[in-house]
Amino acid sequence: MKFEDARRIMVESQLRPNRVTDEAVLTAMGSLPRELFVPETLRSIAYVDEDLEIASGRCIMEPLILARLVQAAAPEKGDVALVVGAGSGYAAAVFARLCDTVFALESDAALAASATTLLSELVLDNVVVVEGSLAEGLPKQGPFNVILFNGGINDVPETVAGQLADGGRLVAVLGGENGVGRATLAQRGGAGVSKRVLFDASIPVLPEFRNEAGFVF
Repeated sequence: MKFEDARRIMVESQLRPNRVTDEAVLTAMGSLPRELFVPETLRSIAYVDEDLEIASGRCIMEPLILARLVQAAAPEKGDVALVVGAGSGYAAAVFARLCDTVFALESDAALAASATTLLSELVLDNVVVVEGSLAEGLPKQGPFNVILFNGGINDVPETVAGQLADGGRLVAVLGGENGVGRATLAQRGGAGVSKRVLFDASIPVLPEFRNEAGFVF
């Protein structure tokens, strides 16, 4: 299979026609070998617009939803980003092409180890994978200009919300009624935190956040 062609088709057929207009995001996702971030048995379908299981209860987010979340977060050079629920490291790799520094937080030791190895092999030296509780975030490394929850959550934990820098952007798919999630952008400013719903989205909930109470913006 020609993965280069699959990446080009993903960009031109899935992303660009569906409101992904940021050329930096398109370039990042069009150049990263997504097939390496999924199990070998799934590499032939690595570029389909679906969530793909990478471990028990864990998935790599479908390309379109990830692209639209990253675009909404508006990462730029100089930013420090936090990916909560790094998984195999794909979302962190996308941010690595767009930000100065990326912290990839993962609670599963095996996933954290494999993500560390793969990101190193891809020479993405500005990503640091940290093993730890997703709900706690990384307060010692914050505040962050950009925070992405790499999987569905019911609410944003107050501990993580407090790690958002002034002017920082947080993107997540929050659980909604009837199983329909809401891709949401929150931004911290002088008057507090504002939020707006971006679009409907359904992605698997991160196991640590199932039925967890959190801080609602």
